[in-house]
Amino acid sequence: MSEHPIHVFSEIGKLKTVLLKRPGREVENITPFIMERLLFDDIPYLPIIQEEHDYFANTLKDCGVEVLYLEDLAAESIDAGKNKEDFINKMLDESNVESHYVRDALFEYLMAKDTKEMVDTIMSGVRFNELDLPNNTLYDMASGDEKYPFAMDPMPNLYFTRDPAASMGNGLTINRMTFDARKRESLFMSNIISYHPRFNHDVNVWLDRNFPFHIEGGDELILSKDTVAIGISQRTTAQAIEALAKNLFKNSEFKRVLAIKIPHNRAMMHLDTVFTMIDKDKFTIHPGIQSNGGQVDTYILTPGDNDTINIEHRTDLQQILKEVLNVSELLLLPCGGGDAIVAPREQWNDGSNTLAVAPNEVITYNRNYVSNDLLRRHGVRVHEVISSEMSRGRGGPRCMSMPLVREDL
Repeated sequence: MSEHPIHVFSEIGKLKTVLLKRPGREVENITPFIMERLLFDDIPYLPIIQEEHDYFANTLKDCGVEVLYLEDLAAESIDAGKNKEDFINKMLDESNVESHYVRDALFEYLMAKDTKEMVDTIMSGVRFNELDLPNNTLYDMASGDEKYPFAMDPMPNLYFTRDPAASMGNGLTINRMTFDARKRESLFMSNIISYHPRFNHDVNVWLDRNFPFHIEGGDELILSKDTVAIGISQRTTAQAIEALAKNLFKNSEFKRVLAIKIPHNRAMMHLDTVFTMIDKDKFTIHPGIQSNGGQVDTYILTPGDNDTINIEHRTDLQQILKEVLNVSELLLLPCGGGDAIVAPREQWNDGSNTLAVAPNEVITYNRNYVSNDLLRRHGVRVHEVISSEMSRGRGGPRCMSMPLVREDL
């Protein structure tokens, strides 16, 4: 077993270490007025979502997984790097602060807190009425009660730790997120990789957050020690995939990237919301990504001469997976059993978003009982977690977890 702090060469190897973010006050700072801005369809109830998340974390621990928390690592990395002032300035640079008065007040407000409280405050968001601001500016006088309440927006999507960064081999991508509501999230992992004593050595960054094209971790799947699958989606661009492939081919053991095109809509925002691996020859899949005949546009990227890339377009995803995984038979288990009503309903609640904790052993939401029953009937061990509030964010167990170490197969 590798001693490397990041070691992920499959989706299904026994999970040893995972990164989570416990939902906090940022969830209570969602209002109907700003739900869309913050990429939420509903407002979770904080006490229950925390209970559910703790149940999820304890399920992982019961499976022998070490659970780390983003909020703790972020604070520890700032203290280790002694870069609190620099970190606050970087966060303010990307927070769309409306004036120098507000920026100065935010800086003083955050600097006055101890590091852990400061991290929690940045994640939760800061309201104007928490700051010491002059009340005689034209903006303040003209806005009155209609003024937007947040000087710094909350970050309620942080409990989906999969997206801002994604482990890949002995490295990771630190991602440029698509929407403003999430762009700041990857600053935390960037600081952790730079300064935390557990990670600030010998970790390859395959693509960093300053790259000009978008990519998110929910689109990044590790199929085997030499093959990665990445979704061309609403939130991951073909340009980012090609640049990542070039770096992987030049500097890692990965020799093949499957770029899988999925519809660009809210219900199928990432590849892992429609397609996850649960064993060497089993996947969950949402029927909605397959056109007539089960076709899915898939582009196979392999190294060419002189740092070029060869690209082959194919559409039989099942056959492609058989070839790259070297298996003679392969099951694509349809979300909701493929039923015209059940499949889209359970897909909306991430019925295809399974987290493998070992080969043929997964964590799923309990609400997707038709999909879960189908998995069990095909010999999969299923750990169900409670999900009435967590599912309101439109992400499942895989979305809420960033594996850091898996055993090799």
